[in-house]
Amino acid sequence: MEADIEVEEDREVEATAAGRGSTAPRFRMSRQQTLTLISMASVNFSSMICYSILGPFFPTEALKKGASQTVVGFIFGSYAVCNLLGSLVLGRYIVQIGAKFMLIAGLFVSSGCTIMFGLLDRVSAGPVFISLCFVVRSVDAVGFAAAMTSTFAMTAKIFPDNVATVLGSLEIFTGLGLIMGPPVGGWFYQSFGYEVPFLLLGCLLLVMVPFNLYVLPSIEADPSKESFFSLLSHVKILLICYVIFTLSAGLGFLDATLSLFAIKTFHLSNGYVGLIMLGLSLPYCLASPLMGLFTDRHPATRILLMVAGGLLTALSFCLLGPAPFLHLPSQLWLLVVMLGLIGFSLGMTAIPTFPEIITCAYENGFPEGLSTLGMVSGLFGAVWSLGMFYGPVVGGLITQHLSFQWAAAVQGALAFLGAVLLALYALCERRRQQQQQQSHEEEGRQTDEHTPLLTG
Repeated sequence: MEADIEVEEDREVEATAAGRGSTAPRFRMSRQQTLTLISMASVNFSSMICYSILGPFFPTEALKKGASQTVVGFIFGSYAVCNLLGSLVLGRYIVQIGAKFMLIAGLFVSSGCTIMFGLLDRVSAGPVFISLCFVVRSVDAVGFAAAMTSTFAMTAKIFPDNVATVLGSLEIFTGLGLIMGPPVGGWFYQSFGYEVPFLLLGCLLLVMVPFNLYVLPSIEADPSKESFFSLLSHVKILLICYVIFTLSAGLGFLDATLSLFAIKTFHLSNGYVGLIMLGLSLPYCLASPLMGLFTDRHPATRILLMVAGGLLTALSFCLLGPAPFLHLPSQLWLLVVMLGLIGFSLGMTAIPTFPEIITCAYENGFPEGLSTLGMVSGLFGAVWSLGMFYGPVVGGLITQHLSFQWAAAVQGALAFLGAVLLALYALCERRRQQQQQQSHEEEGRQTDEHTPLLTG
């Protein structure tokens, strides 16, 4: 089996190497690539559905166990912080650990933590319950970081010429997991109690361990001497990271504040609020594979799509409330339309970021291989987690002291700033390249003018 995998990988590498430089590479997957794609999709779906089931009922249960709303917020926030730290460390040492082992170990840890979280209702209320919630949730975040970091790195390694297409397709399953998590968790909680949702979904993750152990190929690579600081020393990568931060901050802000705003302003029930949230998730799921396919065929448009998506995100957040300086009344249809535009613009902006960072790293001398891909994956996960921590915390504070409308406008301003900075960098870089080309042409003409007509 391993020999067959290596032969198929060698053939695939030769095929992709022959197709490099083409604006529209053919995307014909081998059997190994197909199984790998199924594996990655199952990891994304099962991980995300386990991540999102807490929202409907855990805060209520935690309050019964003596945790305050502030403590509940910190329990959710600890997940983002540990995910950030885990992504950085695991991304840096993915070669030493092994991408396949990291993914399988991450799934195993996440499944165990999900099952353990379902047993916490048997723990005595008070400090013991709160402490165990922090411990289990933090360890689960590290397992999730391991699974996602290795997934991104292995995807880029196995599909080198179709990274955006594959990631865009996988985002469909990510979105489905986020969409199905709250209603599935809420229904199981109402029907069977607190323990059953966690036990079932934890066992689902556990089943994925032997499947991925059999399907995924082992990838050997040499460790790199480069670091995250050398990645962030490039202005382009730094600006793209800021764009990623604005995207996850916007999503985290909406998760924490949108439902309360909709219920208070439009007097909606929790069920209708869940339907409104579909207006954000579905456009993102539909836009992601299309944007991935387009950017793989036309890599030069990645920066343009990120800038256009950032501007559209900024406009949508300003009209979401709408912003007080626009002097427009809050309307339900406008809220739904803007959520749809935000979902579409997220797909337009987020999908090109990962392959563009990889391209920029290779252009600046980073070695092509798993080590660089692991660092890029870890950096992406860390920046995303930072935004998911910043969005609910700062957005919630602004909403509490000012209003949801002002908080949404601030999120729009962050996205606008990222788009403008990236656009200015692209223009400056284009002008610099034109000047270099002109100087080379002038040097060539001067060389021709000083070359004697008769030689010898």
